[in-house]
Order: sequence, then C-alpha cells, then structure tokens
Amino acid sequence: MEQKKIASNKVLWIFAVGQLGWSTLAGIITNWLVVFYEPDVLPEGHSYFTPQGRIFLGLLTALGVITAAGRLFDAVTDPYIAGKSDSFRHKLGRRIPFMRVAAIPFGVMTVLIFTLPFKGESYKNFGLLFLFCMLFYLCMTAYCTPYNALIPELGRTQTTRINLSTYISVTYFFGSGISYLVPNIAGIFTGAMGYTAAFRLTVGILSAIAVVCMLIPAFLIDENAYADTTPTEGTAFGSLMATFKNGDFRTFVASDIFYWIGLTMFQTGLPFYITTLLGLTDKWTFPMFAAMTFMSLLCYAPVNIFAKKMGKKKLIAFAFMFFSVTFLVTALAGLLPIPAVVYGFLIAALAAVPMAILGILPQAVVADISEADRVKTGESRQGMFYAARTFAFKMGQSLAMLLFTSIKTINSDIPSGQSGFGLGLRMTAVLATVLCFIGGIIFMRYKEDSVISTISSAEDNSSDRT
Repeated sequence: MEQKKIASNKVLWIFAVGQLGWSTLAGIITNWLVVFYEPDVLPEGHSYFTPQGRIFLGLLTALGVITAAGRLFDAVTDPYIAGKSDSFRHKLGRRIPFMRVAAIPFGVMTVLIFTLPFKGESYKNFGLLFLFCMLFYLCMTAYCTPYNALIPELGRTQTTRINLSTYISVTYFFGSGISYLVPNIAGIFTGAMGYTAAFRLTVGILSAIAVVCMLIPAFLIDENAYADTTPTEGTAFGSLMATFKNGDFRTFVASDIFYWIGLTMFQTGLPFYITTLLGLTDKWTFPMFAAMTFMSLLCYAPVNIFAKKMGKKKLIAFAFMFFSVTFLVTALAGLLPIPAVVYGFLIAALAAVPMAILGILPQAVVADISEADRVKTGESRQGMFYAARTFAFKMGQSLAMLLFTSIKTINSDIPSGQSGFGLGLRMTAVLATVLCFIGGIIFMRYKEDSVISTISSAEDNSSDRT
C-alpha cells in the first residue's frame, strides 16, 4: 500500500476549522431552538409559532417531538451515510466530496428552521419545522460523518491523534461560544427591527460564516495525500454490525449514551438555569459560557500532556465524575445564599475541567479503537465507527430533548419566589447528574491497554519492514 504523509500541525488546524463551522450551526439549534419557540417569558414583539404545552399524549411538547424525531432520523441516516462514504469511489477521496456538497444546505436549513411563515400557534408551522429539522439533521450527517472519519486518517500516530483531537476541541468550543452570542448580536438590531427579525438576521449571519468555515478543509486538504482512500466492500448494515462486534467500542458507546443525555440536558437547560433559576437576563449566557470556555482552554495543554503520559481512560473517568458534581451544583442554583452572578460563574468554573477532557479525548479513543480494529480485521471502516458513535449519542440526545422539554414544564406555572418554583428545571439537572455518573462507571470497563498494544505492535512491524 502507498505510504501516506503524516499531517502537519498546519493541516490539522485547517481541518479543525471545519469543526468551528458545524459546531456553530449545531450550537444554534441546541441552545436557542427551545428558547425561540417555547420561551418561559415571551419577549416583547415576539409570538408563539407552534402549539404550546404537552400536546401529545399529555406528556410531550411539539418541540420535544420534533427534536427527538430529528435526532432519531439523524441517527438512522448516520450508518447509511457512513457506509456510502467508506465505499465511495471518487478522485477527491472518500470524504471530501460529501463535505463539499453538504456544507451550504447545512447552513440554509439552519436559517429556515427559524423562519416559519405562519402567525400564531399554527400546526402548519409545526409541519414545516418538522421538515426543516429533518433536513437539517440529514445535512449535518452528510457533512459530519465523513468529516469525523478523517480524524483517524489524518491522525495516523498517537501524537497526531491527540493533537488533532485537541485542535478540533478548541474549535468546537469557539463554535459553541459563537452560538451563545445569538441574543447579544440580535440585541444590536432589535431596536430597529424587533426581536423576531433581529434573531433571524443573527442566525443568518452566523450561518453564513459557519458555511465558509466548513468549506475551508473541504477545498484546502488533499485527502489522497494523507488518507487511505481504498473503498470498503459490503453493505452499510453489514459494516455496522461488524463495528458493534468490537467489545471495546460497545463499552465506549454505552458510556457515551449516558454522557450525551446528561450533557444535552445541561446545554439545553443552560439559558433557563441562568434566567429562570438565577434570575439573570439571557445576555449573561454568553459571558458565562465565555468564562467556561476560557478556563477550559487553559486546561487543554495539561490534558494533552497528561493523556500522552498516563493514557486517556483515567482522565475520562475522572471527567465523568467531575461533571456529575457540576450538574448537582447546577440543580441547587438560586437556593443557596450566593449572589446569582457569582453562582453562575461558579458553575462555569466547575464545568471547565471536565469539558476540556471530554472535549478532547473521546474522539481520540474512537480513533484508537477504529485503528486497532483495522489492524485486526484489515478493513478500513473509520466512517462507520464514527457513524456508530454518533448513532448512539444522537439516540441519547433524542431522549434528552424529550425528557428536558417535558420535565421542565413541571411547576412552570408557579410564580417566582413561591414554593416549588423551577422544580422541573432542577429535576433536569439532577437527572443529568445521575446519568453522567452511570456513564463514568461503564467507561471504567474500557480496555485501553489492549487497544494501544494492538496499535503499537502494528506500528513496530511497519517500522521493521521499512
């Protein structure tokens, strides 16, 4: 097989810019979809566009059904897109063509989700929002699954895998941070055009920037120079089943599901924890997220160093437990005699450490497992490994959205200051605590030493042959 180049740090950073783009779009939907369509307090000049309350079976909200269905649809299409990408034949490679085609529709769907045409609590808007969300998640899969499959292909050594995971974690945080700026940027235009139009304009501007970022690696990286572009054989379903036969991968995925349920509930609830539980305005969301990001970035270099010295398993297990503590502290927001702003930044400080660890290392773990599997089986199924992972965590995110949108309505009609106020929101944070703790316990079963040994043996044999 032709010897491929080892990607330089410059190439790795160019690749990471793509994550800046797609994490911005994903963050806009995760952080602001519920706020825009199911606000606790209706902003002046804004209106409800979809039916409100628990309208399905007396348990589920319209938005909960849409977002959960979108994630389920997304999860189902992941293996399909992964199989197509793994077996794709094209002069540009197996991954880059998908990224080029999907980037612009991905941005367009993000904008359309916030531009429903009918006034009032319309079921027509519900239908359109359902359609736009399905297309959004399809475009997200078409870009992100091939993109993620390039991680182990560009990161061909332990050092480059950890470095690349670090870089894309940095851009992920910046993308997520940009998405938290929506109310701050919209505030600039609100006086001239009103809340709704300003919000939509802001989403349009950020989506355009995000699309440019996603196209940068798609046009500046030569996949053929760094990655094995030999198509795999067989069906997508067969490849998916073979992927889940890997015991280490099953352990990782099981822990990942619990983590993403908890994290998604926390991220979706963050604007509500700040405004409802702490009594601050939504403009405090970005400063607190920025503080969390800054403190998390300070942890990146130590995480990178310690992961290379002591392995990834211990750090990830520690992060699970630390996050559980953070979620529990969040559940007590507004109950303790601590100023609201101080308490908000306390939550940000606590979340910074586990976010750094879990932002970097899980991607590297999947890269390790997929590389070890390639050594054992001779099949290069990186796309399917990342698709299987996203299939699992998106199932978790779907469940999280159903749970959050339903649980947060508990006691939502009780005025501030009265007993039971904010109970539903506190319950979401407590549930996130329990789920994250369970995820950490499961991850302790991951056999990291065996995986690394398999990869090292193959690398040593390759060095002997050359």
